[in-house]
Amino acid sequence: MPASGNRILMVEGQEALVVLKALANETRLLLLSMLSHNVMNVSELADALKLPHSTVNFNLNQLQAAGLISVEYEPGTRGSQKLCSKRYDEIVYRVPGVAVESDSDQVSVSMPIGNYSQIEAQPTCGLASESRIIGMLDNPRSMYEPDHVYAQILWFGRSGFVEYTFPNNLPYGAVPERLDLSMEICSEAPQYDPEWPSDITLWINGHEVGTFTSPGDFGGQRTHLTPRWWNIDQTTHGVLKHWFVTPDGAYIDGERLSGLSIHDLDLQGANQIKVRLGVKPDARHCAGLNLFGRKFGNYEQDIVMRTNYVFPQDTAKVRVR
Repeated sequence: MPASGNRILMVEGQEALVVLKALANETRLLLLSMLSHNVMNVSELADALKLPHSTVNFNLNQLQAAGLISVEYEPGTRGSQKLCSKRYDEIVYRVPGVAVESDSDQVSVSMPIGNYSQIEAQPTCGLASESRIIGMLDNPRSMYEPDHVYAQILWFGRSGFVEYTFPNNLPYGAVPERLDLSMEICSEAPQYDPEWPSDITLWINGHEVGTFTSPGDFGGQRTHLTPRWWNIDQTTHGVLKHWFVTPDGAYIDGERLSGLSIHDLDLQGANQIKVRLGVKPDARHCAGLNLFGRKFGNYEQDIVMRTNYVFPQDTAKVRVR
């Protein structure tokens, strides 16, 4: 019997393509409708829709490949019969790109690591989604493949940078008090090396926030987000770092980096916020970086920016009695 309750499938990225393709067919939509309340075999579906068995069977195979129906086989009068049931009542598709949330005094933006606006990379370098390598390994041209938006791990060796354009969702008239950035990140070594330091610098709107030294490149173990096809003799995870800028200065994990103030970042009135992560060519430890998306590594998050703000008190108003 079909499961009770409202069953919801959430899809995004490349995994959504096979589902959307399966749904883009009138016959398959009719089959899903027929399976809403009953388990049915191929003959019953073919009779109900007045279609050849071969046509029904072909479309059921497409739905099964997309994970939209369940199929079981039971003995019948002429061999086994194929029993089909619908797995989901609702499908939610998340459009690729930036996710924005707003609270009473904070704006939060989640930026997929593949949604960069500019990149400068040199070998070793590459991109991978949760299901495959994107483009060719160690070819900087592959960083510009259209599928780069689906990346869940991004890496380049030696010097280079990757830049993201965040929307500035501060309310008009608001004064920023604190800007936080968090991401999973590490150095980039051949295969992996936990003792492979790299000096990684953050810039916001062209202003250098500061540099921290990543201790190494971490692999050799499968984390709960490591895709099954990914070899664990490569990088598998990083460390979660928190940068923040306040009126008093810039910090990483509570350690002061510089005297850069949030007021120096020119956030008010700007339509966008440029965030650049990179390794300078003259860095003492020039060993690239790895960035991890929410389907890779140890932490289920993309690059997250949170901006706290206040509205200035209007002291010009005077109550007249």
